[in-house]
Amino acid sequence: MISRPKRRGTAGIVIAAGVGAILAAPALAGAAAAQAPPAQSGGQAELDPSAPLDPMSDLGVDWPDMDAVDAPLPASPTSAAAVTGTTGSEARQVDDSVAALRYGVTLAGLDPVAHAELFKRFAKQSALEDGVKKPANAAQIDRRARGDAELLGELLRAEGFYDARVEPRIELVNDGVSVVLDALPGAQYRFTSVELPGLEAAGEDAAKLRETFAVKAGDEVVAADVIAAGIALQVALGEQGFALATIGEQDILIDHETQMAHLVLPVDPGPVARFGAIRVTGNPPFDSRHVGRIARFESGDRFKQSQVDDLRHALVATGLVSSVEVRVSPAAGGQTVDLDVRLEPAPMRTIAGELGYGTGEGFRAEASWQHRNFFNPEGALTVRGVAGTQEQLVAVSLRRNNFRARDQVANLQASASNVNRKAYAAKTVLLSAGIERQSNFIWHKTWTWSLGGELAFSDERDTIVTTGVARRRQFFIAALPASLGYDGSDDLLDPTTGFRLSGRISPELSVQGRAFGYGRAQIDASVYQPLSKRVIAAGRIRLGTIIGASRESIAPSRRFYSGGGGSVRGYGYQRLGPRDVDGNPIGGRSLAEFGLEARIRIGAFGIVPFLDGGTLSTKSLTDIKGWRLGAGIGARYYSSFGPIRIDVGTPLNRQRGDSRVAVTVSLGQAF
Repeated sequence: MISRPKRRGTAGIVIAAGVGAILAAPALAGAAAAQAPPAQSGGQAELDPSAPLDPMSDLGVDWPDMDAVDAPLPASPTSAAAVTGTTGSEARQVDDSVAALRYGVTLAGLDPVAHAELFKRFAKQSALEDGVKKPANAAQIDRRARGDAELLGELLRAEGFYDARVEPRIELVNDGVSVVLDALPGAQYRFTSVELPGLEAAGEDAAKLRETFAVKAGDEVVAADVIAAGIALQVALGEQGFALATIGEQDILIDHETQMAHLVLPVDPGPVARFGAIRVTGNPPFDSRHVGRIARFESGDRFKQSQVDDLRHALVATGLVSSVEVRVSPAAGGQTVDLDVRLEPAPMRTIAGELGYGTGEGFRAEASWQHRNFFNPEGALTVRGVAGTQEQLVAVSLRRNNFRARDQVANLQASASNVNRKAYAAKTVLLSAGIERQSNFIWHKTWTWSLGGELAFSDERDTIVTTGVARRRQFFIAALPASLGYDGSDDLLDPTTGFRLSGRISPELSVQGRAFGYGRAQIDASVYQPLSKRVIAAGRIRLGTIIGASRESIAPSRRFYSGGGGSVRGYGYQRLGPRDVDGNPIGGRSLAEFGLEARIRIGAFGIVPFLDGGTLSTKSLTDIKGWRLGAGIGARYYSSFGPIRIDVGTPLNRQRGDSRVAVTVSLGQAF
């Protein structure tokens, strides 16, 4: 016998239609008789199709309330038979307590390992499993068992067991009920042939496209595999330039005698298309030229659906649009496709604020106002202010995203700040400009870089090391900082594997009584290695040096400092390294740090024991004898936007003036 498999939804509709027809048949017959005109002599009576039907006669039965709870069955041999499946003298006598019993569900005849996915799908859709924790009466259990038997049969047929039979069996066991679904799956059908007619029109790409359709002759007839293969083929067609490709209705012919199946899936690839023009409509915050700059393709490039999807995501990532609709519009007989991009703007202004506290840094409050499209296109204006126990700042910045190229950012900033720390105090006016390529959460980039320039005038206070006498000096500084970074990790905020490497160099010219030059350089590296599913080992190193000038000549704000939550935990902020006679840090010209930690995750929380170390020297090369170590333990909460960390550390070789405990709270891992 040869047949085609039916879909569950279609079968349901057919059954409903049949029941309706049976119920309505007497009324329809009466209505037809009532509306028929008198018979004409020598001919058949004619019906008036526009005549209204008589009201349906009352069946005498109220329509049932589907939400009502079934009443308990009376204690009788009949109710016992409904539960146990027995009749006559074998039926057990039960009382009304049967209606309040719980039940268990067993799938018999199936291997839980071989059919693990089927067991999961059944559990999600099963009426028995849905109500297993709630008491039910005999009628409810019987109805659920019959429905689940049909469900299990359909799930088996979806995996190619077209001869499957499932019989429900309900038994009284001790003081409860056991529902057993006895399954006889039979043989699993296989494809004797798989045809994709029309795919040969793709020419030299046909063979490659055929390979993307994973279902082959000899494979089991599994519906999910056929659907997945069709989706993979559609994606592959879009990636090979067939922008207008269509895949028809699949036709599976089942032969029950041979237990084989034949699959036919028609494909119309259409012509190979190339990108044409980009047209922007709606109420866009920028024009089609800027959209073309964001796109990773140019007019004339071979069409790729993934690049269209990437453009849609990139437009959303600007933060300037609330909705994006991209439609492919064929031209030149389908050999060229234009993109119609409809954009609707998002709110442009944002007010933000944050409040924090750090050991050695004190309280800090920050507020900002931003207009993200103050200069069209994507020119953001930000006004920012900081008020804290050790820092006050007012800054105005301009930032243009996708400047002249995708993912390229131009920055311009002017700020005035007052910093008052143990190491130094500085009142600084800064002008800076730069261009950079940054990584972000949507597009985690492997390579990043930056290049810029700085002009700063700073009035700074530090102390003479030998005497501890405070002094103030004025510095005019010009710098050309540049950086290059490689990120081979798997996540920006919570890496679990891979490594990172970055370097920064800044040639600087300083005028303080006289002009002199020097260079600052720093290298950071970190590595992440999973030890198990729950444990990640992480380590980092940092090396820095300043060459060309003495520590005494360099402005205090431009020296290296160490210690704190982003450096050597356990020590206060900037507290590690050489100090003056009063115990205040003086900064240095060379720096070396390391950090080791084990990230142990338990669900949404984590525990992180760590060991950090660092040394700071007034010379251009680090002093390996001056290492300071800090150890402690941290807690992590893995939120949807990244881990929140609390680290509590203590210095292992504490000096005079060091606190016994230092606490850090921040977003993201320490490194």
